[in-house]
Amino acid sequence: MKRKYFGTDGIRGQSNIFPMTPDLAMRVGIAVGTIFRNGAHRHRVVIGKDTRLSGYMLENAMVAGFTAAGLDVFLLGPIPTPGVAMLTRSLRADIGVMISASHNPFRDNGIKLFGPDGYKLSDDIEEKIEELLEQDMSGQLAKPEDIGRAKRVDGDIYRYIEQAKRTLPRDVTLTGLRIAIDCANGAAYKVAPSALWELGAEVVTIGTEPNGVNINLECGSTHPAALQKKVHEVRADIGIALDGDADRVLIIDEEGTVIDGDQLMAVIADSWAADGMLKGGGIAATVMSNLGLERYLQARRLKLHRTKVGDRYVVEQMRQDGLNVGGEQSGHIVLSDFGTTGDGLVAALQILAVVKRQGKAVSEICRRFEPVPQVLKNVRVAAGKPLEDAGVQQAIADAEAQLAKNGRLLIRPSGTEPLIRVMAEGDDRGQVERIVDELVNVIGSVRSAAA
Repeated sequence: MKRKYFGTDGIRGQSNIFPMTPDLAMRVGIAVGTIFRNGAHRHRVVIGKDTRLSGYMLENAMVAGFTAAGLDVFLLGPIPTPGVAMLTRSLRADIGVMISASHNPFRDNGIKLFGPDGYKLSDDIEEKIEELLEQDMSGQLAKPEDIGRAKRVDGDIYRYIEQAKRTLPRDVTLTGLRIAIDCANGAAYKVAPSALWELGAEVVTIGTEPNGVNINLECGSTHPAALQKKVHEVRADIGIALDGDADRVLIIDEEGTVIDGDQLMAVIADSWAADGMLKGGGIAATVMSNLGLERYLQARRLKLHRTKVGDRYVVEQMRQDGLNVGGEQSGHIVLSDFGTTGDGLVAALQILAVVKRQGKAVSEICRRFEPVPQVLKNVRVAAGKPLEDAGVQQAIADAEAQLAKNGRLLIRPSGTEPLIRVMAEGDDRGQVERIVDELVNVIGSVRSAAA
């Protein structure tokens, strides 16, 4: 079925504009509460959020919906997305909710949902929620004596801090490291600096003064220039850049160079394979990960399992193939030994463990392979289906033949915007750029003709 509300990562949109209105948020609470209200026990939901101004509005609306459906609500306050996933399991909740639009600007917000196992909901359950949202749910409301209660439990974020700290190997401390961390004025502004300091590091922070509208604003993993400057300024050994809900991370080395998720996955895969921790003989990553990563793993007899874009698809592949490392080039790193979703802080701790054990500079440790030249361009599509055009399909076939075994072509519609993404990579940058430009022109001409 065509989905009206859910995208690749929950429900997302501009605050106070459909679908991110308090009315829909309340209805989501009723619908989800109805689906997960199974058994005779007292049902509970945990709700976390990032630091967006609209979080207060959506949080209260969801509390109304869940309590109306008869569930008790535990309000966690600002906490990273992986913290919500962890506490959903730890508190034996029936459902977990994270109110966040991740790396988007403050005007946007979103609703991410986790099942009692801490994993994001399946497509099937999301479709059931969509069906209920289109119905009259007044018959699903709890009796007056069964209405749920709500309470704020801010102290439970320290459970997440302790869980994150325990992922650092016991023989490692961060003593002697000067770490600059950018929390994007988001959900990790309290927990991440606290965890690093408690593990022994000297911590320099930026992006830790949220005011409701500055989340991801010229800071965090999507805008690393501020952290690059801070690393130089304080002569830090390493910089850690999180996004608004702290489920992704990028690293800045001591020279100020940005290290992306592909390099980080290579570091962790190498380290875990050497320690006998890596499961499944490889890792999972999306179709956007660089060909250089795939070749690097192949040289070490490790396999790269490619998935659709989206960390939920990475997690599905990991569960299917028995893998415990996966992620995205953007910095979502999923380590299933420690959690059920991307966790920027935990991934950073694994990199820090390698840095401490090897006693080398971050620039030396995190440059595992030379990335293959990769070019990505977007074509805006107002209407029609240009990828079904015979001329476009022939152009794609010709491009694939040109790249042959020396590169890779990926063309896909965006899951969040009316765009077609054209990406090619290969050893010859000039060839890659020419192929992408030609395909963009062909797709664009079909779009123009349709308009």
